[in-house]
Amino acid sequence: MKSGDHLPENTLSQACGVSRTPIRSALKLLESNDIVQRREEGGFFLNHSPEEIGIDGAAQLDDVEGSLATRILSDRAERRITDVQSVSSLVRRYNVPRSAVLNALKILSTDGVVAQLPGRAWAFQPLLDTPDAVSESLSFRLSLEPQAITAAGFEMDSLKAGLLRQQMEDFLKRRDGSMSAVAFLHLDCAFHSLIAESSGNRFICGALLAHQRLRLTTQKNNSIPDFRLRQSLEEHLDILDSLERMQHQLAADQMVLHLRRSQIRKPQAANRGLLPLARKGMA
Repeated sequence: MKSGDHLPENTLSQACGVSRTPIRSALKLLESNDIVQRREEGGFFLNHSPEEIGIDGAAQLDDVEGSLATRILSDRAERRITDVQSVSSLVRRYNVPRSAVLNALKILSTDGVVAQLPGRAWAFQPLLDTPDAVSESLSFRLSLEPQAITAAGFEMDSLKAGLLRQQMEDFLKRRDGSMSAVAFLHLDCAFHSLIAESSGNRFICGALLAHQRLRLTTQKNNSIPDFRLRQSLEEHLDILDSLERMQHQLAADQMVLHLRRSQIRKPQAANRGLLPLARKGMA
C-alpha cells in the first residue's frame, strides 16, 4: 500500500479475523498517531507509506506513555511496588478513580502480567527482567514450541505468514547499527505467536500465546548484537520455509536449534545433521 490508499474496515476485519469494532478502535489509535487520517467522504486513509512507518512506528504504538497500565508496569519493573497489590492501594498511589485502576489491571491481566487472587488483591506474575527468568522462559518454550509444530492439526495462516515474512525480510535489509532491539522483539514475538496460533492443540496454543504477551510486555533487552538479530530472523525464515513445504518435523528440529542458540546468544556450528540455518546471500 502507499500513502493515500483507502483502509476498508471490512477488508481489515476479514484479514485480522476480528469484528469491525476493534478495527475501528485500532484505526482511531493510528489516527491519533498520524499514521492514518479520517476523511468525511469515506472512512480512513493511509497517511504515510509502510516504508515511512516501518516496524519501529508500529512498535511505538505499544509504548505510548501516560496510560495507567504502562505506569503500573513501569513501577513494577523498577520494583517501586511489591508483587501483591490491592486496588485501593493503587488508587491511592496514582490518585485515579477505582474504575481506572480496574481497567488497567484488566489490560495487564490480558497480557499475563497480573492475576487476581481470592478477594480483592492482584498478584504480579514473574517478569522477564532477570537472567534466571529469561533462562526459565526459554526452557519453557523449548518444551512446548516444537510440540506446537508437530501437534496434530497444525495449520498456518498463509496470509499472516506472508505478511510476517515480508516484515522480516525488510528488517534484514537494514544496515548494521540501525536495528532496533524493540522492533526486533515485536517481530520475534509475532513469529512465535504465529507458531502458537497454528498449533492444533488448544492448550499448547493458549499457554504459548500468554507467554508471548508476557515477553512483549516485560522483556527488555537492548544488548543483543546485530549479527544475532540477523541470525535469529534468518532462522525464523528457514522455519517458515520448512512449514510451507509441510516438513513439520524438520521445522520442529529447527525450532529447537533456534531456541538453544537464543540461550547462549551466539552462533553455533553444530546443526545435528539438519539443513544449514544460514540462508543464501547472507553473511
